[in-house]
Amino acid sequence: MGLEKAFIPERLVVGVLSSDEKAENAALDAMVELYGPLCFRSEREAFVWTTYYCPEMGEHILRSYWGFGRLVDPSTLAAVKHATDSIEQKLAEDGSRKVNLDPGLLGTARFCLATTKDRSHRIPLAGGIYGELTLMFEHGEFRALPWTYPDWASEPVRRMLAELRSGLLADLRRQHLL
Repeated sequence: MGLEKAFIPERLVVGVLSSDEKAENAALDAMVELYGPLCFRSEREAFVWTTYYCPEMGEHILRSYWGFGRLVDPSTLAAVKHATDSIEQKLAEDGSRKVNLDPGLLGTARFCLATTKDRSHRIPLAGGIYGELTLMFEHGEFRALPWTYPDWASEPVRRMLAELRSGLLADLRRQHLL
């Protein structure tokens, strides 16, 4: 029989799609108010991976990533997704989102995204939210899985997450959690 123990805190990382810089900045302000200051913010670049979001958000969508400094209990991922969905809706215009926030948790051995869409490889968490194991850390790097979205599977994003993982490990050691 195993002994139950508290989860090791993880780093909140949000993938951001935006077609409106003002809405993006408002979303960032709302997220910082909820989850504390950023420890990382990527450059914004053209989102070229799919046209799926274009009917709603327009043709000129930018992608960026935010990492938050305050670590969170991984069991709160569903609540984080509910919060990001609420922020998206508050910033929407005429029912169309101007910003899309995809929250995930970076742990020492994995990266897991939250989603509202059920698939065979997703685990129900709470309140209609599923967790998707998106990347696994093996042999010194993050490895994509067959279902990993291409932007999250890209080499630059996997490298970024590996760097954020190094910072996570340092934070966990400082807090005597590793």
